[in-house]
Amino acid sequence: MDGRLARLTHTEAVLNPQTPIVVTGGTGFLGRHVMAALAARGYARAAAIGSRDYDLTQSADSRRMLDERRPEVIVHLAAVVGGIGANRSHPGTFFYKNLMMGSLLMEHARHAGVKRFVSVGTICSYPKFTPVPFQESELWNGYPEETNAPYGLAKKMLLVQSQAYRQEFGFDAVNAMLVNLYGPGDSFDPETSHVIPALIRRCVEAAEADAESIDVWGTGKATREFLYVEDAAQGIVMALERLLDSEPVNLGAGREISIRDLVGEIARLCGFKGKLRWDASKPDGQPRRCLDTTRAKERLGWSATTPFEQGLERTIAWYRESRKRAGAASTRA
Repeated sequence: MDGRLARLTHTEAVLNPQTPIVVTGGTGFLGRHVMAALAARGYARAAAIGSRDYDLTQSADSRRMLDERRPEVIVHLAAVVGGIGANRSHPGTFFYKNLMMGSLLMEHARHAGVKRFVSVGTICSYPKFTPVPFQESELWNGYPEETNAPYGLAKKMLLVQSQAYRQEFGFDAVNAMLVNLYGPGDSFDPETSHVIPALIRRCVEAAEADAESIDVWGTGKATREFLYVEDAAQGIVMALERLLDSEPVNLGAGREISIRDLVGEIARLCGFKGKLRWDASKPDGQPRRCLDTTRAKERLGWSATTPFEQGLERTIAWYRESRKRAGAASTRA
């Protein structure tokens, strides 16, 4: 039996419908979709945990979770995240909490006998001027874009840890790298939301108020790639089932769009017809972002399937419906 087949046999032996799985951050935006994807694949003993259950930045809580839940597999989604503004305001918090929750959890999981650990990383770990499309081999060829470097580097250290632990301890840790996500259930809080939900909220509110204009950060020249959350969840579950080593694998849509075009598309779909005023004094962030997803296709048999406009339409519809529900609840109260 060759090494690859032996590792595949090991992975199949670990995973079955009764395998105890813990999804950290499983109560959040991405986590809820990962839990749904796991259920659809027949995993009957997957448990979602959130920050209300355990503070994974604390060693004692990390150990307590493992003692109480006794998982054989961990999917680590938990993260402290936000847009450019939040990253600029809280770089120390983003670095410390993301590093500690992941590093402590992996260390205690190793000692607890966890059989498989899926670490979900971020496109923010790539160098600022990575050639487009980003290939996994470029991860160490420069420093990340400054506004989100602390967050990106903290998540990147989990890649280092997983590779080091596999080499020294034989710990089965794998790594998936995500682009910016969007979709129903995202956070639309203006203090913490990423670009798509932030723009949807502003365009919907401006359209309803018949506003003449909205202000947008940056020049609009930067490009981004966005992955529909259900596609991301499917990719993570396939990484759980199929990855055989600790090398990172990009999960992306393979579609690059400028922020200027993105804002125009969201404004159109939201029915906002006013002017877009660009504030060039605010940062653009990383100049370009677009992933090469060849490795995901080859090793996972995975690729994104949701058309971008369709995903935006679903997200806008969900946001409008959630506002209606919130308004109705407020009226009843």
